[in-house]
Amino acid sequence: MSDAAFFRADGARYVPSELTRGPWSPQHQHAGPPAALLARELESQPAPGPMQVARITFEILRPIPIETLSLSSRQVRGGRSVELLEGTLSDAAGEVMRASAWRIRTGEVELELPEASASPGRPPTPPEQSEETPFFDFGPEAGYHTAVDARVADGSFREAGPATVWLRMRQPLVAGEDPSPLTRVLVAADSGNGVSWTLAMSRYLFVNVDLSVHLHRLPRGEWVCLDAATTPERTGVGLADTALWDEDGPIGRSLQTLLVDRRPG
Repeated sequence: MSDAAFFRADGARYVPSELTRGPWSPQHQHAGPPAALLARELESQPAPGPMQVARITFEILRPIPIETLSLSSRQVRGGRSVELLEGTLSDAAGEVMRASAWRIRTGEVELELPEASASPGRPPTPPEQSEETPFFDFGPEAGYHTAVDARVADGSFREAGPATVWLRMRQPLVAGEDPSPLTRVLVAADSGNGVSWTLAMSRYLFVNVDLSVHLHRLPRGEWVCLDAATTPERTGVGLADTALWDEDGPIGRSLQTLLVDRRPG
């Protein structure tokens, strides 16, 4: 990773860099980095013992500007085994994103698992054997597309349809910090609708209004794999469904509800 970062802490607030810039507007962020920043805030809530975020859902209330952001979080439901957490992300005009997360206690449990439960689906080609390729070029010289490494295991950025893509952060989420496993997943997971595009980005919008990530375990290592498929409907509603993997196997799944429309003009 370089010395650059998606965000810089400024007291209790966070200043986004141009590396957060997304594909829909040069003034707005890709939702992955701010989602990860909000998850980092939820992870900072004290826990009664070892726990893992098993499900986290983000509501994207409006486009997230590349402007200074503030965070808040609270425990909604406490307990030794499960906790429900909530958090908000705001700019100067008000709330831009909110999140809720279930955190579940972790520990050794003796389980007798059937062989079929070990690996749902075909393992993706490992990143070192996948095609190294630049991520989508959104136009500006710097943005999310320059802040991640991408390797295509199946499908193609150049052709429409389902795709299996490994992503790895080149920069830390917050300057001076190593990203947590959860934040690594979230920086990547919001790209499911992009890597599995079915409509040309030059002519159409397929913007997600939410992101829900379910994790049966946290990733190990830097690479996160998105095995993604997008289904748009002529009603203007779509869905991106993504299986999440690391190099050791499956880790969970993410879903994105999509607004589908023609670009203005």
